This record gives sequence, C-alpha cells and structure tokens, in this order.
Amino acid sequence: MNEELKNILNKYGSFKEPFFFTISYDLSKFYVKPLKNLPAEISYEINDKVSSKLTKKQRIKKYPISFKEYKKKFDYIQEQIKAGNSYLLNLTSKTQIDSELTLEEIYEKANAKFKLKFFDEFVCFSPEKFIEIKKNKIYTYPMKGTIDSKIPNAEAKILGDTKEMAEHTMVVDLLRNDLGIVSNKIRVDKFRYIDKINAGDKKLLQVSSKISGHLEENWHEKIGDILTSILPAGSITGTPKKKTVEILKDIEDYDRGYYTGIFGVYDGTSLDSGVMIRFIEKDKNGKIYYKSGGGITCDSDTNLEYLELLDKIYLPI
Repeated sequence: MNEELKNILNKYGSFKEPFFFTISYDLSKFYVKPLKNLPAEISYEINDKVSSKLTKKQRIKKYPISFKEYKKKFDYIQEQIKAGNSYLLNLTSKTQIDSELTLEEIYEKANAKFKLKFFDEFVCFSPEKFIEIKKNKIYTYPMKGTIDSKIPNAEAKILGDTKEMAEHTMVVDLLRNDLGIVSNKIRVDKFRYIDKINAGDKKLLQVSSKISGHLEENWHEKIGDILTSILPAGSITGTPKKKTVEILKDIEDYDRGYYTGIFGVYDGTSLDSGVMIRFIEKDKNGKIYYKSGGGITCDSDTNLEYLELLDKIYLPI
C-alpha cells in the first residue's frame, strides 16, 4: 500500500476538494491534482456517451510478440493454474505500433466511455468503469467476456459459454470480496448483462455485472483507504489476487506502468473512475506502444487468446 497516496486522497476528500487522480497498476506512480489547478495538458472524459455508429477502421501497423513467445508465457500460466496457485490470470503484453495520428488526435477522435490524455505520455480510451461512489453507496462493474456481434447468435453464444461463465463468475466473486473490505451489505445487482462496444469497423458485445455495497457517511475522509485497499483492479489481475499479481510480475517481462491502473474524478459529492485498458503509450524516443491482454483460465485456448491480444489493438474512431 502506498501511504503517501492514501494520505493525499484522504486529505482532499476530508476538505471535499474536487480533484482528478490517476494511479498506476502497482500503485508506485500516481498523480493527484485539484480540478481548479489541473494542467491543460491533461484531458479527460468520464461516462461519455458512446456513439453506436461504425466508422472506418484506422490502420495501425502492429509489431506484436511472436506466437511462440506468447505460448511460452501461456504454458507457464497453465502450470501455475494446475498447481493451484491461481484460477484466472489476466496476461498482457506490450506491442509497438505505427500510427499516423498523434496522441492528441487519437484522444480527440476516440469513441469511448472513459478517455484520458495524460500530457504527451499516454492516451487511454476505456469501456470499463472501476468504482463509482454516490449517496454513501459504492458500485463496481466488472467486465469479462467479449464477442464479435456479427457472429450468429453472438449474445446467446457468449452468455451460454461455460468457459466465459466460469471466468466472469470468478471476477464477480473477487470484486465482491474487494468491496467487502471497504463496505458492507454487498450485493450483485445485475449478473452478466451485455454492453455494446464500438471497435472501429466492428461492434463487440461485452459481458458485465453490477455489484454494490454500503459505505459509512464519512467515506469522503477515507477515499485513500478505499482506493488503495481494492487496487489493483480484480478484472485486470485475477484470483486469488495477491498470488496472481506475483505470477504476472514473473512472466510479463515489462512494466505495465499506468496501463491497467485507474483514473477518475471526485467532485466533492461523488466519485467516478475507469480502468485504464485500451492504452497507448509514448516512450522517450517517440516510439508508441499499445498494451493489451486477456483473461486466462484452465479452459483457455492458446490460439484464441493470442488472437484476442491482437484484436484488442485497435482505435475506436
């Protein structure tokens, strides 16, 4: 747990001072700023309306990890699952890409619920909410399971898929437990409903659930405790969380940084935040990288998981 981060968040919450925050995957990096002092180089949209209109897919040149290299990581994860060390792991990778667009242009054109451009360092266009707090209630909306809407009977197929059901159920259980650390009266308000996501020239169906819990009235003074207690997000790690994070650190071979971290806004009354997936980062040499991944269980297929990793490298514009 990052004590400095926790104390800063608690301080602003105690004063009911509206602020922006972004926190890296491992909580080692963070940026917290009162909204009145937010630099112009940071742009964000939270809970933005998403157009259902399909657009021409923006061409991206990808230089991904080889299938052979990916399979080596996948096989190691299967060994860990067989040993009982984890049941679900979200394996991610860093892919160099070429795009004619700048980070600013990608941000402006991207069609997503949660968007962030952080200086000239990275841009994120995520469909996934992390937590929302309003009227002393905390909500989280885990997303797990994606299918191309053009597949015949796509909705029935993904909702009836045993592997997808098991994976989603594990994430829901994990996030129920996470909310139980900071709140009480936990309940699953909606289980496995469908969201539509525009992925450039195709639409995806994404399976989500809604979970809620009750907070004490003084939750504003404990924003730091709440966030640091339930990070990193369960949907982009796995279960059991602590051991799974250790396994991923051993096998991923790169620093996730802000990718799969969170960003959000506290407005003095309520708090809303998104998980930073669909993420493009620029390095010091001007090269750009797309970070992507997917959940792996004992029933996962190497070829399909590799294809999912590549399919998630797209611009929703």
